[in-house]
Amino acid sequence: MRKNVLLLETIAEEAMAVLQDHVNVYTGYDADSLKQVLSDTAIHAIITRGKGLIHPPLMDACPQLEVVARCGVGLDNVDVAAATARKIKVINAPGSNTATMAEHTLALMLMLMRNMYESVAAVKQNNWNWRNQYTGDELHGKTLGILGMGNIGQRVARIGEAFGMNVLYWSKSSHDLPYPYQSMEAVLRQSDVVSLHLPFNNETAGIIGEQALSWMKPGALLINTARGALVDHVALLQALNAQQIGGYAADVLPEEPPVQSLPVVQHPRVIVTPHSGSLTASTYRQICLLTVGNVVAALTGGNPDPNSIYNRHALS
Repeated sequence: MRKNVLLLETIAEEAMAVLQDHVNVYTGYDADSLKQVLSDTAIHAIITRGKGLIHPPLMDACPQLEVVARCGVGLDNVDVAAATARKIKVINAPGSNTATMAEHTLALMLMLMRNMYESVAAVKQNNWNWRNQYTGDELHGKTLGILGMGNIGQRVARIGEAFGMNVLYWSKSSHDLPYPYQSMEAVLRQSDVVSLHLPFNNETAGIIGEQALSWMKPGALLINTARGALVDHVALLQALNAQQIGGYAADVLPEEPPVQSLPVVQHPRVIVTPHSGSLTASTYRQICLLTVGNVVAALTGGNPDPNSIYNRHALS
């Protein structure tokens, strides 16, 4: 008998085709359609991307649920503990966004360091004389401090090194890497550019607050492509206004989309992209196909990649 899979959000066409070849697919993109599906169908797996929430009430509405999955790496919108307690596999796509997020991080770093955003905007407004007031610098010779040395952090380190940057890092634990491991305070005090690649949890929420920002070198840049809530935005705005730090570039915010007048977003020394770092055509397709392939395997008696089952150890 074919299993039933519920999609809370759209996925890549190729991934949808794989699903439809092996299971029955139902969509619950809005509250009304979701309610209708749940009232009529026994759901065996739920797949989301970045917005659809997989929480206890939804799990409890699907008594035959075997798998919940996110087409992505972070699991902020999946209640992993609740799923584990119900013996439900949690599947994601670890490592699938490493290259694209590292590239996006360096793109933001370059834009901020070289003041590219204002330069491009000035030329589009026919203001070639902007070059007479241009200020900017290069990455070469600067110290890059990385907080969080997982797959993405390590990739950023290697690219930064290729740019001629001096790399040092702090992480929850040290790694066998050719870069100095130091305390977070030491990294912040020495770095010209700080790049955040930490997971979001109770320990890291607001980790870049008033104290951490005060440790940063005057004029240093802060880059965040990890999670918006790692940064205390009230303290960040104060540090920017006091010229305590040189600028902030991010692909993430604590609340997405932000309130239009969010002061940090409007600040002249801030660049924010709309959580689009992983939305390149190649990565979006890869993430969806990896996740769907492992969900199908889990439902049909196949062999999903063990590393894709986030809570495998807790279920064993």
